Amino acid sequence: MRVVKLKKKNLVPFLRKLEEFGEVWGPVKKGDKYVYAHTDPENFDLKALRTIIPPKKFFVPPKFRMFTFKEDEWNEEIDTKKRILFGLHPCDIHGILILDKLFLSNYPDPYYKTRRENTAIIGLSCEPDDKCFCKSTNTHSVEEGFDLALSDIGNEYLVWIGSSLGDDLQKMGEDLIDEDVTEADIKKYIEWRKKRDGMFKTDIDLTAMPDIFEISYNSPIWEKLGEYCLSCGQCSMVCPTCNCYDVEDNYRVGSEIERNRHWDSCMFREYSLVAGGHNFREARSERLKLFYTHKLAGYMSIFGKPACVGCGRCADTCPVDINVPNVARALKGEKVDAIWAKEVKDAG
Repeated sequence: MRVVKLKKKNLVPFLRKLEEFGEVWGPVKKGDKYVYAHTDPENFDLKALRTIIPPKKFFVPPKFRMFTFKEDEWNEEIDTKKRILFGLHPCDIHGILILDKLFLSNYPDPYYKTRRENTAIIGLSCEPDDKCFCKSTNTHSVEEGFDLALSDIGNEYLVWIGSSLGDDLQKMGEDLIDEDVTEADIKKYIEWRKKRDGMFKTDIDLTAMPDIFEISYNSPIWEKLGEYCLSCGQCSMVCPTCNCYDVEDNYRVGSEIERNRHWDSCMFREYSLVAGGHNFREARSERLKLFYTHKLAGYMSIFGKPACVGCGRCADTCPVDINVPNVARALKGEKVDAIWAKEVKDAG
């Protein structure tokens, strides 16, 4: 992988040059949170923590029209707009790689595939807060899934070129690029990584989760979690890898019919409701069990790693402290600082 340098003062001019490729999106502050916005790169917040919604929304939008039809007319609507997503953290890039496995394997999803092919990814190094646990999921660094990745080494960025598209992008601003990467630059990067790795406050071993979930299938923990869970689905919506969706046909008398796809969640009661009114997972505890079993055990059994990238969004979002670190610790019998944890301990 080729590495070049970019002075920090040249970042905004460099990103402006990339508008030749397509829309440039990046993180901006909204209240006390962060969101992705299409705006002048000067407005991007380079110290942004996790965004409210992960970048999956660019590849699997919350709602979009798949096609319309009327009698013998058929019009499929596939988004071919070119975009650059700047400022993605390593954990979110890993999240996209997981979505790639799900949407591009066996029977590729044409809607996802086209958006993915027309979107350039520019990663940006970051430092953790108290919610991040990407070191535990080994997603705190990334070696693939991006076109360019920027690592902070003081007054400059190391720019890792991860694809042929990335090479094309850096050529658009090559007058701002420095090809001379020195041993001192690499040393700064290594020192920064060591410093960053020592900053994590949340650490949880997830390697044995498939076995732990199997022996904990009937644990009283699930019932207690079900009592506290609000079934709001926020954990699904903010998760970089959750990808459940529903499809709806909208009929208009005397007009065309449109088919839409929108986000859904296995945490919603209606998700497992079938014809005849039967619900396979009526209890919230059962829906929680499905969510976490898939996230930490099922996916890991197939691909060797959890479908969790340690971004901390679930911990930042859930109002009743139900999140991956807390659930994993509780199932392992470890101490958990959560409003539901004391009753679980008493029940055991």
